[in-house]
Formats: sequence, structure tokens, C-alpha cells
Amino acid sequence: MFNKNIKLFIAGLLIAVAVWQFIEGEIGNGIALILLSGIFIFLYFKNEMILLAFLRLRKQDFPGAKKWLDKIKDPEKALVPKQQGYYWYLHGLMVSQTNMTQAEKFFKRAIKLGLSMDHDLAMAKLNLAGIAMTKRRKREATTLLSEAKKLDKHGMLNDQIRMMKEQMKKI
Repeated sequence: MFNKNIKLFIAGLLIAVAVWQFIEGEIGNGIALILLSGIFIFLYFKNEMILLAFLRLRKQDFPGAKKWLDKIKDPEKALVPKQQGYYWYLHGLMVSQTNMTQAEKFFKRAIKLGLSMDHDLAMAKLNLAGIAMTKRRKREATTLLSEAKKLDKHGMLNDQIRMMKEQMKKI
């Protein structure tokens, strides 16, 4: 909704007013303003549109998630690099249903920008392996699958990795 710099400015302004309230003896107002500034600091690191898009994806509502992502007009200016990675990751997930070539570009861009959680990175590499497998690039798919397996520390993607390995035997 707000640019990342505007969020920091608002948080700084709220903290300054909170300090003024502490000096004036209004401790309750100062604490409330500090907590309010915490929301803007949180939203600097976790973009609200991306969070809402993730909530829509959990409900398998792809058009709703796309609607929230489309509200981010210029991701390079509005988002920090990790958020840009998730922005392109979500676009890749949605486009992978229809256009594999474009989804591959989005996933590669997301991996290049970085994803903060290992299981998200493993999922992106697993999707890239599936795309490489459909394009008959077995060596690339094998390396991506092994990287995804290393990143999947909790074993959440074991079934998908096993299925892909079985499908690669048929190629």
C-alpha cells in the first residue's frame, strides 16, 4: 500500500511523537505509539500485499492472489530484495498452471533475488526441476532435484521428489 521508504518515515515520525509523549509524562500514549510504529516496521520487512496474496494461495484462490499481487505496481521500488524474491515466486506459482516458460523465468528470478525460508527455496527448485523435466533437460532436472532435497530439511517435499525421480526414469 505504501512505498517502503514511506513506511520507515511514518515509523520514525511515530517514534519521535512517542518520545515527545514520554517527555510530557503521557506514558500510555507513548507506549501505544511505539506499538503502532512497530506495525509499520513489520510491514517494511513483510509487505502487506504479499502476505495477503499468500493467504489467498492457501485457500487455492489464484485469481484473488493475482489481484493482490497486481496492486504492487513497481516491485523494484516498492519492495526490498527478499520481498521481490517472494513476489516473483508467487507469480511463478500462479503462472506455472498455464505458461511453463514464463514460470521458469519467474522462478529463476526469485531464486536469484533470494527467498528467506529454505522450504520456499526448495519448492521453487522443485518446480524448476519439473519444468526442466518437461523440456527434456534431464541433467538440469537431476541437479535441481538434489538441491531441493538438500534444502528440504523437514521432509515436507519427499513425496513430490520421489514422484519426480520416478518420472525421470521414464525419460
